[in-house]
Amino acid sequence: MKKANVLFILITALPLMAVDKTQITVKDTTTNNGVVLVTIANAGKTAELQCTESAPFCAVPKAGTYWMVRLPKNHGVYDCQNVDLYVQASDPDNGGQSFGEYCLNEK
Repeated sequence: MKKANVLFILITALPLMAVDKTQITVKDTTTNNGVVLVTIANAGKTAELQCTESAPFCAVPKAGTYWMVRLPKNHGVYDCQNVDLYVQASDPDNGGQSFGEYCLNEK
């Protein structure tokens, strides 16, 4: 019975561990009235990330390539599609350190 319980836990936890990561390019970053706005290119489309400058996981990324990981629904600090950014050298699949957390505004 123990083996069945362990197997059940592993199977139900796998979707939670799946990482929806995308390579993106940060084009520009601005700060306006305490809000960090980050313009990104994602598969040929432009999108915007934003975070509250005073939030603990808000950071100002420099132009360059990053990994963007979409967080599951109802995860994160913002009331929107939350994403984490990872520097290109940090692999989110292997426990890499997140650079910051943002709200994704797709255009």
